[in-house]
Amino acid sequence: MTPEILAALEQAKRDKRPVVLATRLPGGEQRLLPDPEAPADLAEAARRALERDESGTVRIGETDFFLHAYNPPLRLIVVGAVHIAQALVPFAVPCGFSVTVVDPRRSFASDERFPGVEISTDWPDEALEKFAPDSRTAVVTLTHDPKLDDPALDHALKSQAFYIGALGSRRTHAARLQRLRELGHQDNALSRIRGPVGLNIEAVTAPEIALSIIAEIVAVRRNAPVPNKSAV
Repeated sequence: MTPEILAALEQAKRDKRPVVLATRLPGGEQRLLPDPEAPADLAEAARRALERDESGTVRIGETDFFLHAYNPPLRLIVVGAVHIAQALVPFAVPCGFSVTVVDPRRSFASDERFPGVEISTDWPDEALEKFAPDSRTAVVTLTHDPKLDDPALDHALKSQAFYIGALGSRRTHAARLQRLRELGHQDNALSRIRGPVGLNIEAVTAPEIALSIIAEIVAVRRNAPVPNKSAV
């Protein structure tokens, strides 16, 4: 690896940019993708490697390349240290997500209730600004309290978060969308919010709702055809 490629790779990691290191086989020449000058077939193969989080060898024309995918870590930011959050964390961690639970209510956001999980007792707008959701981040709000959920959603909509979900009935969600419109968000942006959150599996209990949420997050991440119930 040349010093230039190594420096570019390290910078991409610092910037949390997904990149692919393509190594020509057997010669060993390397390039970092995406690259506007790369052949279209190689660029598409790199895109698929990032999407699938898979490194491996591909054949482009008559040439083999080893594609090493460097993705930023998957993150899940949960606003609201409620019962559903307690059930959601054990689903999310084995799916590869680094989880942060955000709730300024210290009686809810405790190590006893969320052992081994990063906890932030900042107000959600401050927490979201600090954590800066990127294209590998999912944000879920669970408090039912506009003072907590709305600021988090406001910041999430201004980010590149690949998934934004909000707990609440259709009526609650419609009122939420109107408040966010008053903050300046347009309908095309509001359609990013999945509400009521989770796949429609007729979930009732906290673990069932948590299961529906992580299933929807995974489906969106994997580009599965998932209808958005949001009433925009």
